[in-house]
Amino acid sequence: MTSPAQTIRHKLLNTFFSRHSVWFFCLFSFISLTSFEVYHQPKIIDYFFSLTLTHSLWLITGLLSALGIYDILQNKHSILKNYPIMGHFRFIFEDFRPEIRQYFIEADRDALPFSRIQRSLVYQRAKNQNADKPFGSIIDVYQEDYRFLTHSITPCTPADPKSFRIHIGNQQCLQPYNASIMNISAMSFGSLSANAIRSLNLGAHLGNFYHDTGEGSLSPYHLEHGGDIVWEIASGYFGCRSLDGKFDDEKFRQQAKRPQIKMIELKLSQGAKPGHGGILPKNKISKEIAEIRGISQNEDCISPARHSSFNTPIEMMQFLQKLRNLSEGKPVGFKLCIGQPWQFMSIVKAMLETQIIPDFIVVDGSEGGTGAAPIELMDYMGTPLREGLLFVHNTLVGAGLRKQIKIGASGKIISAFDIASTFALGADWVNSARGFMFAVGCIQAQSCHTNQCPVGVATQDPERQKAIHVPTKAERVVNFHHNTLHALAEMIAAAGLSHPSEIKAHHLAQRLNDREIKNYAQLHFFLKDQELINLNNNESDNFYYRMWKIANPHTF
Repeated sequence: MTSPAQTIRHKLLNTFFSRHSVWFFCLFSFISLTSFEVYHQPKIIDYFFSLTLTHSLWLITGLLSALGIYDILQNKHSILKNYPIMGHFRFIFEDFRPEIRQYFIEADRDALPFSRIQRSLVYQRAKNQNADKPFGSIIDVYQEDYRFLTHSITPCTPADPKSFRIHIGNQQCLQPYNASIMNISAMSFGSLSANAIRSLNLGAHLGNFYHDTGEGSLSPYHLEHGGDIVWEIASGYFGCRSLDGKFDDEKFRQQAKRPQIKMIELKLSQGAKPGHGGILPKNKISKEIAEIRGISQNEDCISPARHSSFNTPIEMMQFLQKLRNLSEGKPVGFKLCIGQPWQFMSIVKAMLETQIIPDFIVVDGSEGGTGAAPIELMDYMGTPLREGLLFVHNTLVGAGLRKQIKIGASGKIISAFDIASTFALGADWVNSARGFMFAVGCIQAQSCHTNQCPVGVATQDPERQKAIHVPTKAERVVNFHHNTLHALAEMIAAAGLSHPSEIKAHHLAQRLNDREIKNYAQLHFFLKDQELINLNNNESDNFYYRMWKIANPHTF
């Protein structure tokens, strides 16, 4: 009969040898090969093994044995201490997990953050390939929240996508801009590579649409090919900042007067990390980027969370007027992700009090993307695009300002239906960031913040970005834009419409459950023109009325 001591010893040996078996095998092999080398005649060794093979095996087993000793002695990784050598495979497979999932496991409609179907659609349209699909939809049209555009019994002939443009600039603007209804959303040089910026801007030039600089300043690569530019000014004031990081009037004036710059966009917040300044990790800050932005190379570039040029909605309107004057009357507006609703209404009240009316507002949804963001902010902060856009549209209508202010929208917009459904909620135009990244060659590797983008789009590595052939990628940018608007023309023609501006809430329908469908005019509350101004102490519990009463133009 086995004694308790023998049982314990047996279990300990079994556990130790099973966990360390690979290391013991390598160690045994290394010792055996060493013994052969020392105690056997070379002729005998050469008879069984070539000298090269023997030395190679000896070297490999020796290195693995040393690695096993290191794993057991180190105290940083528990799994390596318990499973020397073999534990490294866990980390190797973990590194490759996203690629394994994306290429072998991911279903066509898994949105992480863009599904294979969405990415494929962009790739096909960017390459001018047929994007039609056979055998019917793979979408379950009876699932809750299924949305669709209602068609007409009397469809019209599809319009020329070149006519899908929008006039931006109210009576206070001296240089209005006639923009495409689909443009390249804000992506900075620094976040994207020089060749990616070149490709996007050349594509914008060839396709006659605009390219938003993002907050990382106006770089030479934005100017190289002459594409229309919307210059984004954020809290870091990159490209127009003083040595202490404040806004510099003269530096702004010198840049803003460039004919290539068509509009000025003041960024209050972005959907991916609202309430947080932009982030550029220091491993992506080259000497060139540091000079363009006026920052240090030795630490992460994190923009201030708020602007230093204004502290109240009234002061914000005055700052916008300054930007309009310094840019010689070009359209000025601001971008934000909606957070506390009364704060946006405070801005609108400031417009009414100062009579300084921005030319446009860009609404960024919390589903928007970025090169780097804290996960909690990316997942759990900010209002999604649909709700934010409808709120902004309704507030401007209720304040009697909607006709003077155009609304842009951004947030996971890829297809013609994405555009149409956004217009149904009040947008005048849309911006797409990741859609155009896919067109340039992005494969959604999600390594934007590591400086190791495998296709050269989101990196400052000069060797990696050589993978982007600018003329070819620019052509794909143009194709994606043209083919998406062509699909939109066909889609709205089926609804009897000739221009996206004709899309209204009643054209978009949504399934509520397995028995009920309503259009957006029925689903949502819409304010009437100047309804907020004419409340007359209305005590209704309506959300918009309550928020409007809280809003104060003299404080956020």
